[in-house]
Amino acid sequence: MTEGADSLDFTNSAWESLYDAVDDVDFLESDAQLIYDSLKHRLRSIPFGDYLKRYIYIKAGLDGGYDKVGLKVYQQIIRDSFSDNNTPPSFSPTTAKLSALSKNWLTQQTVSRKVVFLLGFGLGMCVDDVNLFLTKALREAEINPKDPFEVICWYCYKNGYTFLKYEKLWSIYADTPPNTLDMNLIYSEYTIGVRNTMHSIHNDAALISYLSKLKTSGNQSRISVTAREHFDRLYDEARDLIANLYNHSEEEKNDNAVREYQWKLEFNDKMNDYEKRQRIEKLRADRRIITRDDITESDIERVICSAIPTDRHGNLVPSKASKLNEQFAGKRFSRQHIGEILAGKAEINRFDLITLNFFIFSQRVDKWPNAKRRYVQFLESTNEILNSCFMGQFYIQNPYECFVLMCILSGDPLGTYADVWELSYDL
Repeated sequence: MTEGADSLDFTNSAWESLYDAVDDVDFLESDAQLIYDSLKHRLRSIPFGDYLKRYIYIKAGLDGGYDKVGLKVYQQIIRDSFSDNNTPPSFSPTTAKLSALSKNWLTQQTVSRKVVFLLGFGLGMCVDDVNLFLTKALREAEINPKDPFEVICWYCYKNGYTFLKYEKLWSIYADTPPNTLDMNLIYSEYTIGVRNTMHSIHNDAALISYLSKLKTSGNQSRISVTAREHFDRLYDEARDLIANLYNHSEEEKNDNAVREYQWKLEFNDKMNDYEKRQRIEKLRADRRIITRDDITESDIERVICSAIPTDRHGNLVPSKASKLNEQFAGKRFSRQHIGEILAGKAEINRFDLITLNFFIFSQRVDKWPNAKRRYVQFLESTNEILNSCFMGQFYIQNPYECFVLMCILSGDPLGTYADVWELSYDL
């Protein structure tokens, strides 16, 4: 599945939506409304089934447009391909028929990650095909070099092996004790290092040795160290910026309090000028200085999700209340989600990194007053982060990502971001 073929139908319309919104003569005055209308009426999340149809359409050389081909045609192609490649309908025993499963895959909004790996065998995909499905159709990271299951699948795709070979290798891996083969393969916990090590595997023995070492580190090691490092850096930078916002607000409050107190002291005849100055200096000195360590998950949520309404308990109202729930599902940067990431209980996704980087750029408009230069810098910076985490570059067809790009082009990126969220919750 080439990048050009994948982009032909799905991406061009997204770029048109972005240009139509930001090039509108009223964009500077009505940016939030124009962006909201574009999201509401023109941009949609592409269902997994459409990606699958598009892939089969191109590979089978069908005519008439992928969306014009009947569902049964696609189901038959899947059944024939699975049969030719000796691939079962599931990695685990199941009573479900391939005809029913294939219908689900072709019509669902999303599927599990394992379905993509099964389709990799059943449709004879190469490594690049599988990675494109993972990053674009599922909006997740590429094949995880720390996950034994995914590594075995990768090895089979790379060498053109069938599902039967996968089963054999999985059985050998399952019977091999941890770290029993003396081959020094893993030299880094970072994603790029482990991936480079995985790519150096050229035979079954090296594969099993690599997998036996993975057994020693447990499931926690499968969370991307690189993504966590980027997250922590961006998170700390965001906390510094919010601390500055709070300090600026506190400084204004303190200045107002000082002025009010000075006015009152003017009428106090019992104190001399020295005593009055001492009182004023103490009041100024008592102003609390907020630091990064004072900024919590709740503060991050309060600033980035400022326009999302909350219930009486202070929690963000359910996402289903938003008119853009389909486009923004799972993209809210809530304190609960942040807490799970910080505790190591949740994987960091592309949208977490994109949102944090967007917030940082939104607070540095003075550094990039020219909107187009700011846009270019933001895109380059974000792509560098995503690529280092093997999550794929910025993908404008994801409505949330297109939304963020539109906001970064506005005069007040964070304000526009908040206004669009507010419009979507017109309660």
